[in-house]
Amino acid sequence: MATDEVDVAEALRRIEGGAQLLDVREQSEWDDVHAPQAVLLPMSELQARWQEVPVGDEPVVVVCHSGYRSAQVVAALDRAGVPAVNLSGGMVAWEQAGAPVVRAGDDAVSGRGHGR
Repeated sequence: MATDEVDVAEALRRIEGGAQLLDVREQSEWDDVHAPQAVLLPMSELQARWQEVPVGDEPVVVVCHSGYRSAQVVAALDRAGVPAVNLSGGMVAWEQAGAPVVRAGDDAVSGRGHGR
């Protein structure tokens, strides 16, 4: 089954329009670097915590490190009737595009002009 995917520019546009960004990486990955807009719900905990998926008017944008785990989560959410799209390239692409991030030990958000 093919997964709907968006690039970073489209993800940012959707987030600005009210979509939620769901990060499905593990806590240690999140602690290293994450998008300031994201909500953490590790893939390993998704089955037990699926009711915590932030559902809104827009499809949830799902992100992991490179896009593999998030594609699996998008497929599972689709089967559960939750509209979601995969962020193609994951946090690797997010950072390469200069989108805002929070790094371990930082109090500030860094990025190249996106977000806050």
